[in-house]
Amino acid sequence: MTLTTLPPPPTATPASTTTSSATTARPAPAPSGEELQALARRHGLSVSGARPSLPAYVRQLWAHRDFIAAFATARLTAQYSQARLGQLWQLMTPLLNAAVYYLMFGVLMNVQHGIPDYLPFLLTGVFVWTFTANTLTAGTRAISGNIGLVRALHFPRASLPLSLAVLQLQQLLLSLGALVVILLCFGEFPTWSWLLAVPAIALQALFSAGVSLALARLAARTPDISQLMPFVLRTWMYVSGVMWSIGSMASSGRFPDWVVLALQCNPAAVYIDLVRFALVGSFTAENLPPHVWALAAGWAVLAFAGGFVWFWKAEETYGRG
Repeated sequence: MTLTTLPPPPTATPASTTTSSATTARPAPAPSGEELQALARRHGLSVSGARPSLPAYVRQLWAHRDFIAAFATARLTAQYSQARLGQLWQLMTPLLNAAVYYLMFGVLMNVQHGIPDYLPFLLTGVFVWTFTANTLTAGTRAISGNIGLVRALHFPRASLPLSLAVLQLQQLLLSLGALVVILLCFGEFPTWSWLLAVPAIALQALFSAGVSLALARLAARTPDISQLMPFVLRTWMYVSGVMWSIGSMASSGRFPDWVVLALQCNPAAVYIDLVRFALVGSFTAENLPPHVWALAAGWAVLAFAGGFVWFWKAEETYGRG
């Protein structure tokens, strides 16, 4: 009987000594930030919501001028749509305010003493001041009140406070028609000086829009600004000569010269006095501060340029956070 010898089983080779014919694949290194930026530039990509240059921003606003006008008109139409008297409130609000101020200051406090044609004087001041106050109040809610629009669409954010400033200017122009009728009832008939109201109101609108832009940026980060504004505006109104004459106070000699000069250079008082000079015959050039037109133009340019640039610098932050 022949015995067959079986071969021994193969011995396992230790893993440490086994070499694989295929090399293990390694992940490619992630591209650096500079490489990603170069890739984005090569394909025409840009940062979403990045702030454009100032000239490009101005061009974007000009391209959206139809939107600014349409937005203002739509808000004007809808503002009093739920009220029974509708847009008559645009006229009734300053008239009711003037009636209250006349009772308090003209009758009870007798500040009308020494002011000829006190009612035209008061009405003109109230109508002009209301425009500035409403423009600034609207500016504090320009971003927060339209946050859904800001987050949903890409457009220059300055369109919102500017459109609200246009809205208030539209309301002022409608109210001025009623003011003219009231002035005619008090014997103030049109003269060539009435044309001076046009540049005065234009400069006031430029000033108010600039301050509104600055307030829009402040209120976008600090919503409490809108709660503080009624107190600031009320104080500003009292020192702007809406109900009383700064010229009469200056002639009384009861206040230092620097206080009188500060009150006369107050921008709200400057624009109110210019419109009074244009529309109220008894309000003569003697009631105006020196170089009043240069002062009005300086305030308008300074406020609008400063407010616009300051708002533009925070363009990419609106609607975020």
